[in-house]
Amino acid sequence: MLTENSIQILKARYLLKREDGKILETPRELFQRVAQHVTIIETKNQSQWADTFFNAMANLEFLPNSPTLMNAGLENGQLSACFVLPVEDGLSSIFETLKNAALIHQSGGGTGYNFSKLRPKGDQVSASGGVSSGPIAFLKLYDSATEHVKQGGRRRGANMGILNVDHPDIREFIYAKSKEGSLENFNISVGITDDFMQAVKDNADWNLVNPRTKKVQKTIRAVQLWDAIVKSAWHTGDPGIIFLDTINRDNPTPGQGRIESTNPCGEVPLLDYESCNLGSLNLMKVLKKEDGKPIVDWAKLESLISVAIRFLDNVISTNHYVLPQIKKRSTNNRKIGLGVMGWAELLISLGIPYDSDDAVRLGEQLMEFIKVKSYEASRALAKERGTFASWEQSIHYPHAPIRNATCNSIAPTGTISVIAGTSYSIEPLYALAFKRVGILENKTQMELNSIFVSEMKLLGLWNEKTKAKVLETGSVQHIKYIPVDVKRLFKTSMEIPWKYHLLHQKAFQKHTDNAVSKTINLPKTVSLKDVSKIYKMAWEYGLKGITIYRDGSKERQVLQKCSFEVNTVC
Repeated sequence: MLTENSIQILKARYLLKREDGKILETPRELFQRVAQHVTIIETKNQSQWADTFFNAMANLEFLPNSPTLMNAGLENGQLSACFVLPVEDGLSSIFETLKNAALIHQSGGGTGYNFSKLRPKGDQVSASGGVSSGPIAFLKLYDSATEHVKQGGRRRGANMGILNVDHPDIREFIYAKSKEGSLENFNISVGITDDFMQAVKDNADWNLVNPRTKKVQKTIRAVQLWDAIVKSAWHTGDPGIIFLDTINRDNPTPGQGRIESTNPCGEVPLLDYESCNLGSLNLMKVLKKEDGKPIVDWAKLESLISVAIRFLDNVISTNHYVLPQIKKRSTNNRKIGLGVMGWAELLISLGIPYDSDDAVRLGEQLMEFIKVKSYEASRALAKERGTFASWEQSIHYPHAPIRNATCNSIAPTGTISVIAGTSYSIEPLYALAFKRVGILENKTQMELNSIFVSEMKLLGLWNEKTKAKVLETGSVQHIKYIPVDVKRLFKTSMEIPWKYHLLHQKAFQKHTDNAVSKTINLPKTVSLKDVSKIYKMAWEYGLKGITIYRDGSKERQVLQKCSFEVNTVC
C-alpha cells in the first residue's frame, strides 16, 4: 500500500503528465507501463513475465532505479541511472564530454568523471602559449551546466567528481566545496591508492605528479594531505574517498582498462562510457511468521532475486542509449546492480539491534545469499540468452558462463525507498521522526516511523506525551519510561557507534561485486580524530569508498530532525 509521501513523490516526478501538468496515469498504470516495456524482448510467455514484473513492483517487493520508472515505454526512453564519462586533457575533449553529460542528465541519468588527466592550474598550454585553468575550474563549469539541465524535466542531474591524490591541484580540490553553495550538483571524492595509505601510515613523503609531463611537481608529507581531507570532510561532508586499487582488484573486465571513476553516489565503479542499471529488493517484503515470530522468508527472497535479475537484464536490451559508445560498452558488459532497501526495518522487525554483532552477521549472511542467487540467475540467463559479449575477456572466463559482468550493488535508494515506504538502503533509521527537505521543489515531507508507532501501541506507550517527545527529538533514548530493550532496538543513525556503521558496510561489501553506497552519519560533536579513524578503517576493511556526514555541517540538509529549525512544526 502506497503511503501519502510515496503518492506525493509519484505524482511530482514519475507519473506521466500532459504538457499542462495534468496527470495521465495512476501508480498501477505506471507499473504496468514499465512491466510491459521491459518484456518486449521476451520471446516466450511475454504476458506471464509482464504480470510477474508488474506484481513485484506493485507489491513494492522490487523497484528499479528512477530513470526506468520514469522513462520505460516512452519514445527514446533512457532507463539507466549510472554513467561514467572520460575527461581527457584537451579543450575539445572537455567540452565534448560536457555535451554528452548534458544529454545523459536530460535523459535522467547521473554521471561520474575523473579529472586527473587534466594538467594543473597554471601549467603550460602549448597551443595558445597561455596557462591552464586547471581541473577545478572545469569542475565548476560542469557544475554550472548541470544546474540548467534537468533530468527528464523533473530534477537536476547528479555528478561524481574525482581527483587522484597525486595530482598537483589536490589540495584545492579537497577544499572545493568548503564554501556553502559551491559545487551543489557534485559529490566529490579523492581517488586514493594503497601506496598513499601506506605513506600516511609511515609518515612518508608523497609526490604530486604533473599528468602532462609525468614529472614530480612537488613533494609533501602524505599526512598533510590526509589531515586536509579529514578536516574538510568534518566541516562539510566533502570530500569522500574512493579506494581505486581496491576497486580495480575486483574489476570484472580488467582487459578493458582500469576503472577510474564511479557513478554519483559511488555504488557502481564503471569504465569510461559504461552504464549500469540498478534495482532494489524491499527486505520488509521477505518476512514471514513461524511459531508466531517473524523470520526471513528465504524461499521468497530467492524467487524475487531471480525475477529482479531477469528484469534488470531486460532493461539493458530495451534501453535507449544516448551515445553509441555507451551502447557498445554497456551491451558488451551488461552490468547490473541488484541491492536492498528496508534493512533497518527488517532488523527491528526481527528484534535485532542495528548496533549488534548479530545484525552484522545477518547482514553478511543475507548479502551472501543475494549474491549467490543473483549469480545463479545470471548463469541461467546465460544458458537461455548467451553470455555477455566480452565474457571471454573477463574474470568469469572460462569457468563461469554468466550473463552479466556484475550483478549486485547497494545503492542509496533515496527516492524508491520512499515510494516503497521503507527505510533507506542498509542505513539505520535516520530518526524516528524527521523532515525530508528539498526533494520536491519547496515542499517538505514529514516521516514518523510506522513500525515504531506500532510497537509503542503494542506496549501501551503510544500517547500524546510520547508522540510530542519523539516529534521534538526524533529519539526515545531520553524517555525514562521506555524499556531499555526497546530503546536499544530503536537507536537512530547518530546514536549508533560509527564502528557499527562501518561493520555493516563491510558485511555487505564482502558479497557485493560492485560497491556499497553508505553515509556514516555522525553527531555534530564527533572529533577530527574519529573521522580519520573511520577513513583509515574503511581502507583496512576493503571498502571501495567511504563518505561521512557530520550532522548540521551543511546549512541545507535533506534529512532533518523535526526540531532542527526553530519554531518549525513537523
